[in-house]
Amino acid sequence: MNNGLWSSVVDNATFVLVSVGIAAALFLIAYLTEKFLKKKNGDEERILTTRKIAVIGVFSAIAAVLMLFEFPVPFAPSFYELDFSEIPALVGAFAFGPVAGVMIEFCKILLKLFMKGTSTAFVGDLANFVIGCSFILPASIIYMIRKTRNNAIAASVTGTLIMSVFGTMFNAVYLLPAFSKLYGMSLDTIVGMGTAINSSITSVTSLVIFAVAPLNLLKGGSVSLVTMLTYKKLSPILKQGTISKKERAVQTAK
Repeated sequence: MNNGLWSSVVDNATFVLVSVGIAAALFLIAYLTEKFLKKKNGDEERILTTRKIAVIGVFSAIAAVLMLFEFPVPFAPSFYELDFSEIPALVGAFAFGPVAGVMIEFCKILLKLFMKGTSTAFVGDLANFVIGCSFILPASIIYMIRKTRNNAIAASVTGTLIMSVFGTMFNAVYLLPAFSKLYGMSLDTIVGMGTAINSSITSVTSLVIFAVAPLNLLKGGSVSLVTMLTYKKLSPILKQGTISKKERAVQTAK
């Protein structure tokens, strides 16, 4: 019994350390990329200003609330649900850059855990953060290179595809085994939950292909659509007082 308890503590500690490491790596990637692009574009504004931090806080709160509303999908087991918490993150990332996007993703998870706790031994929360960043990061980086409507569409499509591929692989290689271990549930049992919904699901590979990939495509597509419809109206309000000299010159030229 003592050995089992110690093993559980070690497993959870290892998972927490891996989660912290992944979060730190994503922050570093976002920071270095944004710093490079700002320097390349001649933008001297700081990556984080007081106004940006305030907006990030508001958007994180909105994202956390949206995360509480999860919807089941007919093609996946009950532990896979659809939420729209990436909408504030993508809008914030388009307005303020990759660092803001990652911060919104991270803060929304902390707020959600404070409000609701976790029902998946933190595996689902890590999944939401990492897979969300796999969408937000590439989309915001591409958009930051050239801020046009067409590039925003290309960025959203690219982000959706990357999230779908990465999310599928991440679930198969790490998340599902971690969920199985932390919850004391065999992978066969988890796969069986998928088989009950779709007879084509007979393994971890088929589970992520027929459940995770479509879920991420649906999520990325819907989040991108809502962002495209709302960002243009929100952008002037969000960026008031934070527009760089170069962006102001471009807007004046238009």
